[in-house]
Amino acid sequence: MNQQQRSILVELASRFPPPGLQFSYGTSGFRTDASLLESTVFRVGILAALRSIQTGSVIGLMITASHNEVSDNGVKVVDPSGGMLTQRWEPFADAIANASNPHSLIQLIDDFMKKENIQLDGAPSSEVLLGRDTRPSGKLLVSAAALGATSIMGTIANDMGILTTPQLHWMVRSKNKGIEATKNSYYDQILVSYRLLLDCIPPGVCGNNMYEKLIVDCADGVGGEEIEKLKTRLSDLKIEARNTGVGVLNEGVGADFVQKEKIVPRGFGPSDFGARCASLDGDADRLVYFYVLSNSDKMNLVDGDKILTLFALFIKEQLGIINGAEDVKANNSYQTHLGVIQTAYANGASTDYLKQLGLEVVFTPTGVKYLHEKAAEYDIGIYFEANGHGTILFSETFLGWLDIRNNELLSTSRGSEQQKAALRLVATSKLINQAVGDALSGMLLVEAILLQWGWSIYRWNELYQDLPSRQLKVKVIHRTAVVTANAETVVVKPPGIQEAIDVETGTEDVVRVYAEALTQEAADSLAHSVARLVDQFLGSCGD
Repeated sequence: MNQQQRSILVELASRFPPPGLQFSYGTSGFRTDASLLESTVFRVGILAALRSIQTGSVIGLMITASHNEVSDNGVKVVDPSGGMLTQRWEPFADAIANASNPHSLIQLIDDFMKKENIQLDGAPSSEVLLGRDTRPSGKLLVSAAALGATSIMGTIANDMGILTTPQLHWMVRSKNKGIEATKNSYYDQILVSYRLLLDCIPPGVCGNNMYEKLIVDCADGVGGEEIEKLKTRLSDLKIEARNTGVGVLNEGVGADFVQKEKIVPRGFGPSDFGARCASLDGDADRLVYFYVLSNSDKMNLVDGDKILTLFALFIKEQLGIINGAEDVKANNSYQTHLGVIQTAYANGASTDYLKQLGLEVVFTPTGVKYLHEKAAEYDIGIYFEANGHGTILFSETFLGWLDIRNNELLSTSRGSEQQKAALRLVATSKLINQAVGDALSGMLLVEAILLQWGWSIYRWNELYQDLPSRQLKVKVIHRTAVVTANAETVVVKPPGIQEAIDVETGTEDVVRVYAEALTQEAADSLAHSVARLVDQFLGSCGD
């Protein structure tokens, strides 16, 4: 780094003194009260520019706090693939966010550039795409991010405006593949793919779903505006959007509220009895479904586990059709490695059901970065968390085979069930957002599958019966005092706590407790018993 670049960075960094908090980059990036984030966002802008130079690719930077309250905000980086920032760069993110003054910040950057062999002199121009959700604090924070990015000479910061988090991820992935990266091109791709799926539905199979509206809770966030845009281009599906921005973001609304509280969001009630409903979160990267029970504000939740199961059933069916004929088995079959990825928070009934179908189910630690990484190991990897965040990944090898097979079937047996199954998988791979969980594209895929099978939301929900469960948070001094193994299903530290839990069972400093049992009362009792044990053992082990 030359002296001119150092002087620029020192001068600009001096405008953004750190707030004195200790930041840690996680699955959601950096997230806290919006009034304390300007310095951190400026510094993450620098990181994004350096990442762009190192990779020779477009990088994304999203300003959002997702399902958090409106006074919070956050920042996270999107890597060239459209996925999350590589874990290898997370320690550097922590270091620059927590640097105490401009000079220590410059030294950290200088040392990291030498370690990573990042050369500014003669480097190709770099580009960072900036996006934000609807929070009032977003505009100021995007300005700070842009200033950070452009403080690295030769970097262009393109403000993409207000958009969903998945749209920014999709744009980064698309631009790095040489595809047009705009909102219009995003909608073009998912809507064309959705209609291809509808074209493959056998006549007379759709049942009543084609004529029933879908009511969508938009969490008073960015999803409201985007659903309205979607409606103008979507004559095949009747959508009624609620909570589109008049109320307070995420307050008594949204996928996180619905999934955790298991009651209907604001604006829904007994008059919606029987309707098929969906709920997005504040930045539209989570999706859950539900239907209202008669004469109450209670509802039946159809969560991320059920969405995963629907997708897995659909893909398994299409693969079976493609590889079902003798000539395919003999000459053209592809032994597809299909995997389903869950975390310890998945309902045990869903795991049992998926295994009974003969599907390969594996567990990872909690966090999208772990789920996404594992899903990428398969020809087709499907992951979803119960909270509604998930997607489907298709390997390039599989897609190459599928494209060849689809073209063969088009020339030899156009309109056959095999050819339609191949086309459905091609359309699914383009409809689903392979960069990250996306409530809008996921919703369209759910709707297409329900129409394909003529299923109501009740039929879908009856695939299996969820085990009663309860999730609690236990406030602790240091959450790192609890160490787990086997994808967070067994506690190994402090010593003795797992044995005590066995007796019972027959991004903040909290330990999350998830318990299942045969009845809701038993699940509640077990969760509270484990919470007391956590408190007891961590109290005795100190720091």
